[in-house]
Amino acid sequence: MTQTTAEPASRLDRGDHVCAFYRGRGERDELLVPYLADGLEAGQRCLAIVDSGAPEELVAAVGAADGLAVHSSGEVYLPGGAFDMDNMLDFYAAALDDMVEQGGCIRTAGEMSWASNDVPGAADLLTYEARVNQVLAARPSAAISMCLYDVERFDGEVIVGVLRTHPKAVLAGQVLDNPFYIEPEAFIEQRAG
Repeated sequence: MTQTTAEPASRLDRGDHVCAFYRGRGERDELLVPYLADGLEAGQRCLAIVDSGAPEELVAAVGAADGLAVHSSGEVYLPGGAFDMDNMLDFYAAALDDMVEQGGCIRTAGEMSWASNDVPGAADLLTYEARVNQVLAARPSAAISMCLYDVERFDGEVIVGVLRTHPKAVLAGQVLDNPFYIEPEAFIEQRAG
């Protein structure tokens, strides 16, 4: 999985929820840095949550900017050492509501490797991803969201679930409409059954 350029970042639209797969931190940065830089250049606010490396390292790679906020997964996804899906969805919805009020767009990126560790609440990851689509659907012009998955950290069952919860995917440097995507309500119902 090599070939990653700024091209995928420039082909995303408001309302997109996309999963991107990579191997290791170098490939993550090949996806993430142009994605954030493209958003900043377009005048969008950018929020990135990283799990590998310090937030300051990503800020240095992108270039410090007023509209860029980078946090660790521990700060955002795992406050208190556990993942609380409802609190995270509330956090995300509040950020989008702020953008709706301002008439702007926020570009978010979340490195999801934290969920491959044995942390309380990680079992809710795929339901969370499905519900993110519902949050976005209520505010379609407020955000572009990319979820980053290191394929070396997750098993095939999780990767298939990730594909089923993202309408678009970045594969081999291309943004694709995802044929494996299932509407959130149907996905949640399948998981509950």
